[in-house]
Amino acid sequence: MKKMMKMMTVCLLILSLAACSMEPPSWAKPGHHKELKDMKIGLSVSTLDNPFFVSLKNGVLQEAKEKGMKVITADAQNDSAKQINDIEDLIQQGVDILLINPVDSAAVSSTVESANHIGIPVITLDRSADKGKVETLVASDNVKGGKMAANYIISKVGENAKVAELQGTPGASASRERGQGFDSIADKELNIVTKQTANFDRTQGMNVMENILQGHKDIQAVFAQNDEMALGAIQAIKSSGKNIIVVGFDGTDDGLKAVKQGQLSATVAQQPVLIGKEAVQAASKILKGKKVKSRIAVPLKLVKEK
Repeated sequence: MKKMMKMMTVCLLILSLAACSMEPPSWAKPGHHKELKDMKIGLSVSTLDNPFFVSLKNGVLQEAKEKGMKVITADAQNDSAKQINDIEDLIQQGVDILLINPVDSAAVSSTVESANHIGIPVITLDRSADKGKVETLVASDNVKGGKMAANYIISKVGENAKVAELQGTPGASASRERGQGFDSIADKELNIVTKQTANFDRTQGMNVMENILQGHKDIQAVFAQNDEMALGAIQAIKSSGKNIIVVGFDGTDDGLKAVKQGQLSATVAQQPVLIGKEAVQAASKILKGKKVKSRIAVPLKLVKEK
């Protein structure tokens, strides 16, 4: 009995500490500061190993500097558990608003709800959160971008061509939406022989593509859900000596360079710096008590080889 009571006491203490850990001190709560120049933005980025998200972070920093706002950045390193801890830490540091680029749209939901509970507004960038109140999502239309990629591949290799699809991080809304857009056309007009995950990573893109080429020697085109995977796929295709069209997504510096050099057939180009800037502009409005649209769309464009 004593042992059971002791265990219950420990459990209650842990629950109590967990609850307290998400409760910021009084100075950390929104509304404490009045001027934008006194406001602190907490920025949680999925990974800074990806050039796209480095550009996104730079957009946030540039716009925040213009407005005199401070930014505290945390790199989740593509680890959902680390991102949750990072966001809790940002809350403890007294941020007035959170800008979150989720690793996983479902996993991040609990921290969005925690921020909601204590009154810290949340904006998501490039990827959404499945649950919790988000003031706005600043992102490109990923579904539309996936359709753009499918239509381009059809224009290059024709209907019923055999295509491989390299998918991004499972659970990320961008992966779902880009795949949804691509598949809505490709399922009817192309022959998708395989879909495999390479987690938005260049090295994984190369390794997965090497395996795909061994099992599907007659592939005519590849749609990679980001430029990093596309560039990895290109390395594998070069080694195989095959001539296969590759289409990426993002429009990173490396991706655009590869298109210009004729290595990457096309990329659905986003504007990550603009995504970051738009997020800070929305944050400044929210902190002033103004309303913003539930989704702020940043235009896409198809950049293709000449």
